[in-house]
Amino acid sequence: MTVERAVVGRRELTYALLLCVAGAGLALWATTRTWSLELTVRPAPLPPVRAARSGAALLPWLPALALVTLAGGGALLATRGRVRRLLGVLVGVLGLAVAAGGGYGLVADLDGVVSRQWPALCLLGGLLAAVGGGWTAWRGDGWPAMGARYERPARTVTESASPAVGPAGSSAPLAGRRTTEAWDALDRGEDPTAG
Repeated sequence: MTVERAVVGRRELTYALLLCVAGAGLALWATTRTWSLELTVRPAPLPPVRAARSGAALLPWLPALALVTLAGGGALLATRGRVRRLLGVLVGVLGLAVAAGGGYGLVADLDGVVSRQWPALCLLGGLLAAVGGGWTAWRGDGWPAMGARYERPARTVTESASPAVGPAGSSAPLAGRRTTEAWDALDRGEDPTAG
């Protein structure tokens, strides 16, 4: 992969990630706002009872979908290749479902005073996440993955063996060995630096 292609891929990954995370975050926030306010009149001198209903109260599945979409957008960083493309498809579908919930809030006949800006923001957030997921599904397999330093190294048979034990029962110095072996020696009560 050329340097220019890697830079373009990194930039596209950043944009797709921002679309997914910002869209899902916006939709999640919009579901917590009051979508409708119903006033129930009571006899005088009692004030009317206000019943505020958020998007989460009207559509309980909507914040859960927005949260899963947000997590899927964050998981784009940890995946690569076909898995990233499949995750992009999943995030795109979830974004469309969130947008459908926002669209329902826009056209539904809700009781009381209805606030349409929150369902509209939910719709917008879902569409942004869907675009980010679709972009990932389309181009995501060519984007760079996290560096090898974030991956767990494969252990060989010699690395999994216990450290050498000397004639007196103490381990030999751990020069040039893995750090985990030094910690294991400390757990056994041995001094890994002693010769």
